Amino acid sequence: MRLLKINPDSSFSLTSVVGNKIPRYAILSHTWEIDNQEVTFRDLVDGLGESKVGYKKIRFCGEQATMDGIQYIWVDSCCIDQSSSAELAEAINSMFRWYRNAVKCYVYLSDVPNADIDLRAFCQSRWFTRGWTLQELLAPRSVEFFSREGQKLGDKQSLELEIHHRTGIPVLALQHPGGLTQFSVEERMAWTTGRETTIEEDQAYCLLGIFDVHLPLIYGEGREHALRRLRKEIFTEHAMSSKGIETALFAIRKLIRCSNSEMLLDL
Repeated sequence: MRLLKINPDSSFSLTSVVGNKIPRYAILSHTWEIDNQEVTFRDLVDGLGESKVGYKKIRFCGEQATMDGIQYIWVDSCCIDQSSSAELAEAINSMFRWYRNAVKCYVYLSDVPNADIDLRAFCQSRWFTRGWTLQELLAPRSVEFFSREGQKLGDKQSLELEIHHRTGIPVLALQHPGGLTQFSVEERMAWTTGRETTIEEDQAYCLLGIFDVHLPLIYGEGREHALRRLRKEIFTEHAMSSKGIETALFAIRKLIRCSNSEMLLDL
């Protein structure tokens, strides 16, 4: 795992940690910038990150962590060397755990202005439509939401009813991140409704932590094949009853329905 250490002058230093010697850290949840404006690992190594729009989120995360007495942060865009397929695979298979172990998760909503009388802008945020943010909502115990100006809008507890109505996720699942196994495969699959990923295979890979399974990543295999492998791993891992298999199969079939309403794959 690689973290960003917050230096006394508010700059950042990339720091690798191994084993159990992981310091307290905060973690960022966000939607990615377009037009190559997200700060990458290579940008930080080359000292080019500050010129990009995405650096504002990293700076916000560092400032908020400092106020909370936390010296390290983790940001997916720049703490993973995505040019390394092995490192990317390890990160994706570990990501749910990394979010779960964070002291705080800061959700930066770049499309939500400062809080006003109601929270309509919060509920309409693009953040609720992305596949990866599902685990970023469910895994951490402490999730705090911020506007694009860095104003705190609330946290997972204070906004649980709004989040429940927006996502359909039961309040119990929001309150007890360690208890997802009490919800059926079909229920958890239903939480993905309306969520998308930029890369088609990630529609399966972003669910690994939700079902507590691991898979090798095969980019290029296609969404349907990735979801088929996910299904097999879920069945193997959880040894479900025949009824559970039937409902899970139905849920996954719905998830991989082609966008042009063609017939489902023969699973």
